[in-house]
Amino acid sequence: MNGALAAIVITGAVVLALVSLINTIRDRAMGSFVLVGLGVVELVILIQTALVVVGLIGGEGPADKVTLIGYLATIVIIPPGAAFLGLAERSRWGSGVIVVGAFTVAAMTGRLLQIWQGAA
Repeated sequence: MNGALAAIVITGAVVLALVSLINTIRDRAMGSFVLVGLGVVELVILIQTALVVVGLIGGEGPADKVTLIGYLATIVIIPPGAAFLGLAERSRWGSGVIVVGAFTVAAMTGRLLQIWQGAA
């Protein structure tokens, strides 16, 4: 797993969470900036997932591959799900969903990196 890609995902997700938190506090719906940001974060997550899968096929990775694959499968579906719910709910709570989804992506990416490095 590439640490630089993980850092990009975490940073992007935290920025999205902060922007969406500001939108939530200001009682605004999700804007196009957030939607594009979710797309970019999802693209980097897909690249990261492909690299992890290639590494696993090559024999790299932790002993606990089931947990790693579970995190990978979950983290891939969070940004599209958050975008869908953010678009469906055109109130401040749509932005609130993005806050939770983006923070979850950041936290899960950090944990994914720990699992890959063999930390318990």
